[in-house]
Amino acid sequence: MRSLVEIVAPPRLGTPFRWLLGATWVSNIGDGFAIAAGPLLVASQTHDPFLVALAAFVQWAPPFVFGLWAGVLSDRMDRKLLVITVDLMRAVVVLVLVGTIVTETVSITVVLAALFLLGTAEVFVDNAAATLLPMIVRRDDLAIGNARIQVGFITINQLVGPPIGAALFAAGSAYPFIGQVAVIVLSAMLVSRMALPPHGRAGDEVRPVWHDMVEGVRWVVHHPAVRTLVLTIFTFNITFGAAWSVLVLYALRRLGLGEIGFGLLTTCGALGGLAGTLAYGWITARVSLGNLMRIGLVIETFTHLALALTTKPWVAMGIFFVFGAHAFVWGTTSITVRQRAVPTGLQGRVGSVNLMGTYGGLVLGSGIGGLLAREWGVTAPFWFAFAGSAVFVVLIWGQLRHIAHTDEAPLLEEPLNPSSSG
Repeated sequence: MRSLVEIVAPPRLGTPFRWLLGATWVSNIGDGFAIAAGPLLVASQTHDPFLVALAAFVQWAPPFVFGLWAGVLSDRMDRKLLVITVDLMRAVVVLVLVGTIVTETVSITVVLAALFLLGTAEVFVDNAAATLLPMIVRRDDLAIGNARIQVGFITINQLVGPPIGAALFAAGSAYPFIGQVAVIVLSAMLVSRMALPPHGRAGDEVRPVWHDMVEGVRWVVHHPAVRTLVLTIFTFNITFGAAWSVLVLYALRRLGLGEIGFGLLTTCGALGGLAGTLAYGWITARVSLGNLMRIGLVIETFTHLALALTTKPWVAMGIFFVFGAHAFVWGTTSITVRQRAVPTGLQGRVGSVNLMGTYGGLVLGSGIGGLLAREWGVTAPFWFAFAGSAVFVVLIWGQLRHIAHTDEAPLLEEPLNPSSSG
């Protein structure tokens, strides 16, 4: 057992990393339950495609609205305390939702309100949690640290959690959410065991919140690689959000899958992510990050086309496998580039700008997807996603040259002059 622990979390990464890894993996269990159970709960309350897409919208809107504020708090406050406090608040919200399900007073309004509150809480906890890894491991170990965290995300959040969450929902709609409460609390307890160094807060210096927000945005604008990542994720999440906002209806109506079958779609994506994990080192040793991004965007574009065309569940599951591999490679590369480039004291704010780009695209896309599905059926958002992604690939192709291998010198002493790194 000890040797297995040392393989998963090498001693050189330190004890705090093991607590962080454990907390992340545990939290992913509950999030995995919710990936399947959340859309199924929405679908049990309404069959209106627009309301189903609205459920995605209310989860994706908070990062766009509160993202910059969350970044400022992450850079000003005790990050560990922030994660613990907001996690406990998330547990309370889910408990209230469980109460309405058990008492049979749940409604689409209640579900949408709960999703909005959970989405808001996750803005703050996810932003703060993303800043912890660069504080506890060396710059050269960020890639392996992120890879270990992503392995847990894939295997637990996407591979194990969704089918279990779907099965629990089929047994009783409250069960997956009760499980989610338990693991959120356990995750908060594990985070509380971490010992963190100071993260560059300004001490007694008091500055307006807007000043800190502007500083984070300005840093991103002047850093070519990080700026390109934010621009890319924003544009492609418009199309992704349009298609994925009605995914549960696509699975149930177009593919004829049941509740557990819907969970298996995510499982197939997770299996692809595992394949991407195993091949990641080999791929990045042979393909430049710019070309890797280009290949990934082409894969994502044709994913939407293939899903729009097929009616066969086994074909869709194969598509999700390929997409899962792409998503892992893209996500791991993106976060490692950002963490290596960004000074510790700016990690929260720069991460929040990235979150705003991520969820800003999803917010726009979910609204578009809901309207398209209501007017022209559940495949219409996938056709839009294919056409839009194809246009975006052409427009953003040249900008990807800014993403180079992250072997440049760390920028810890250059908080406001990032453009010198290229």
